[in-house]
Amino acid sequence: MNATSGSLPFPSLSPEEAAALIHNGQTVGFSGFTPAGAAKAIPKAIAARARDEHNAGRPFQIGVITGASTGASLDGELAMADAISFRTPYQSNQILRKRINEGKTRFFDMHLSGVSTAILNGSLGKVDYAVVEACDITANGEIVLTTSVGVSPTLCRVADKILIELNAYHPANLRGMHDIFEMPLPPNRREIPIYKAADRAGSPVIKVDPKKIAGIVHTQLPDETGEFVPASPVTDEIGRRVADFFASEIRAGRVPKEMLPVQSGVGNVANAVMAAMGNHPEIESFDMYSEVIQDSVIDLMDKGKIRFASGVSLSLAPSTLKRVYGDLASYRDRLVLRPQDVSNNCEVVRRLGILAVNTALEIDLSGNVNSTHVLGKDIMNGIGGSGDFTRNGYLSVFVAPSVAKGGKISAIVPLATHIDHNEHSVQVVVTEHGVADMRGKTPHERAKLIIENCAHPDYRPMLRHYCNVLASDGHAPQSLRDAFAMHRHFLETGDMRGVHW
Repeated sequence: MNATSGSLPFPSLSPEEAAALIHNGQTVGFSGFTPAGAAKAIPKAIAARARDEHNAGRPFQIGVITGASTGASLDGELAMADAISFRTPYQSNQILRKRINEGKTRFFDMHLSGVSTAILNGSLGKVDYAVVEACDITANGEIVLTTSVGVSPTLCRVADKILIELNAYHPANLRGMHDIFEMPLPPNRREIPIYKAADRAGSPVIKVDPKKIAGIVHTQLPDETGEFVPASPVTDEIGRRVADFFASEIRAGRVPKEMLPVQSGVGNVANAVMAAMGNHPEIESFDMYSEVIQDSVIDLMDKGKIRFASGVSLSLAPSTLKRVYGDLASYRDRLVLRPQDVSNNCEVVRRLGILAVNTALEIDLSGNVNSTHVLGKDIMNGIGGSGDFTRNGYLSVFVAPSVAKGGKISAIVPLATHIDHNEHSVQVVVTEHGVADMRGKTPHERAKLIIENCAHPDYRPMLRHYCNVLASDGHAPQSLRDAFAMHRHFLETGDMRGVHW
């Protein structure tokens, strides 16, 4: 008997009644991977409760665990209410980011593939409540998720109690879109039986003890995703160069003609890369094995360029999601949503031979990549799943516009101020100016390739001087005295240009 029958044995709660069950100092795990599938009504009510408690002079904060980033009603509301004691593993909310960088909220960045294990082995502490958005639930404890999976299965497994946001905005016949495969802790793990992107290894639902379900909050709320951000000439050029590179790999026989599955990061650069690959005449239709399924994936699926897409979330513009829901039977055969410890699992990524494309903040002359911290200290969002795919992919590509802030910041620097992906994992760097294929190259050869192919012309003379004069000796191009001169100049003048070595 499903949730539409009106005969479920679980208490029907208001968001405020659900929030009243959660107490100061507890840890709450929320559904969501991007704003897709994120809990909305209950976290807003928790934030309102926190404000009331603070106004009364009483402390109220909770630990927050999610799959990745979430929406404004979760991270934003809780951050504004000073209701978060710690947050992991990833975030993208401006208010929360500010609190983290000011030291007011504890945040620890994690590889997304490792979050479920950390929850299961207790290293993140006890989880008191799981708050999960669903489109359907049965009396015997079968939960059908909405537009993401994230770590919801693990949270439901370990939490003392579960609160369900039953969201009528999403159709109950999403059942069948999800593949819930849960792994035990070592030493009881077996291989994950996924041998191609379309394989399914688990169940279409999360199965829990019905006694754990503390109540249901009925909602009808859309995901807090925005409309598609249009491409720019720079992102289009980056996308074209990535597509040309993969086409050249096919011609060289290093990538099979029928293509390998593709993983792509999030944002307008990632959308531009996918669009360019779909339009390239030498790239045949291919599969996606990734985390976030964005608008460009659905567009290419409609054109027959993407055969199948496996991900963790459908993070689509509202208009695109309506398109999917309007023909759900067709899309259900071409889409699957998995837990992130399966989508990002090194075993599966290596077996399938993933072509990994991720975004960098800055790239240094050795090929190290900073994808998380501005000037080495202030976090942007987090490492997310980029490390999972970069370290284990068949090919690892990092993309970035060559400059930011109107040319005042170079993405290519002598030494990255924070290193998330080291030179041993980064194989290819792409900007709008070109491609640096660093495979089989020495550190000095890599540096020259990155400068000549990827750096903005305004910065090439100073980078050449650094590489050829200041850091010309030794195995790697590095001068401890001069490595951060461009960053120091920016802090002093607001512009990296004009450095006098």
